[in-house]
Amino acid sequence: MSDITKLSLIDTKTGLESKQFSEAELNQAYRDRISEIDPKIKAFLKVSPLTSGIPTGIKDIISTKDIETTASSKILEGYLPPFDATVITKLKEHNISILGKLNCDEFACGSSGENSAYQVTKNPWDITKVPGGSSSGSVAAVASDMCVFALGTDTGGSIRQPASLCGVVGLRPSYGRVSRYGSLAMASSMDQIGPITKTVGDARLVLEWISGQDGYDANSQSSKFKVQSSKFENLKGLRVGVPQEYFSEGLDKGVENVIKNAIKKLETLGAEIVEISLPHTRYAIAAYYILMSGEVSSNMGRFDGIRYGGDRSKFGQEVKRRIMLGTFALSSGYYEDYFIKAAKVRTLIKQDFDQAFAKCDVIVGPVSPTVAWKIGDKTTDPLTMYLSDIYTIPSSLAGLPGLSVPGGFSDGLPVGLQILGKYMDEETVLNVGELYEQATDWHTMKPKL
Repeated sequence: MSDITKLSLIDTKTGLESKQFSEAELNQAYRDRISEIDPKIKAFLKVSPLTSGIPTGIKDIISTKDIETTASSKILEGYLPPFDATVITKLKEHNISILGKLNCDEFACGSSGENSAYQVTKNPWDITKVPGGSSSGSVAAVASDMCVFALGTDTGGSIRQPASLCGVVGLRPSYGRVSRYGSLAMASSMDQIGPITKTVGDARLVLEWISGQDGYDANSQSSKFKVQSSKFENLKGLRVGVPQEYFSEGLDKGVENVIKNAIKKLETLGAEIVEISLPHTRYAIAAYYILMSGEVSSNMGRFDGIRYGGDRSKFGQEVKRRIMLGTFALSSGYYEDYFIKAAKVRTLIKQDFDQAFAKCDVIVGPVSPTVAWKIGDKTTDPLTMYLSDIYTIPSSLAGLPGLSVPGGFSDGLPVGLQILGKYMDEETVLNVGELYEQATDWHTMKPKL
């Protein structure tokens, strides 16, 4: 089988079980693919020695025992964790092997993949473009068939936004669905580990493997996600909410057309389209950057060399920016004006979703306002960069599950359709995503490398 690396996770498992190929052949095929493709894409920071099992790539912010884990920062260069993150332990129970560690924005701070201290990952559809961030390497590796699937983390959109920009499936589970133990914290009240895959069915399977309660993470919920045998035949009786706020100024016309066509497709599959409003969306980015930066400044304190006689020179620009913003928002005299206010806005955003979900079962819209932009285009203007997460941040603040599924192309570049669900209702989100996927060909299209 020459195209073994193109197979989905489910097909790879079937191929191994029916002895169409061996684990050794599978791992060798992926290693050959990495040798051929990765010099152009730069998704991997480290490739592990040859192993058996189903080869997956892991975002470099997730701890892997005795495999260097740097969070793409110079501060952690050479760090070999003495333990596995809970998600890694769970994957190993399902015969998953770690193919290597994948590049990301430093400590997950970034929306483009340009903030790694080591290399800039390229978008497989056009290597002059960004792959999105912060799970840049994870998404680029899956999009270019360099691993069967990958794990990323999503705080404000870091799985969904790059998945949209690179044309793969990216799932952010509900907050607490998956243990964060062993993932280097960025903003602890929003961080969530999730799968990046070639199909929606693969994402469903990986979620079953990695979900469930964990004594090491006090926020992990007891309900484990289980793959159901019965799925929707069609979308009859399902109400799909479309927020007017997600189709206002700032949304690229080409992206808007793709998303509107995707919504029409859901309608032909039987869904009832309902207009909804999420009125506090316009305050989401401001609230998010205050809350997230406050948490970053607390979480990054442990890596600060000052107290050990070192300095901060090893932190990159974006991490420093967030530490300063967060320290300011938490400082006395400003805490009430900024952090407390942002926390109140977060509650209002959550209430918006609660009210919207009284009228619909899922909410759909764009993942990102644009397709992938040129590398270097937004690095001098952090604010325009932050705006690329305008449609993913609100649901992150509310702790809700969200899926990016390939929805079409604009200017020859992928566009993701975002499907948001009620808290802990990944089942409905994945069912809608899978029916849409089966009714379209977008997920079968591959970049020409």
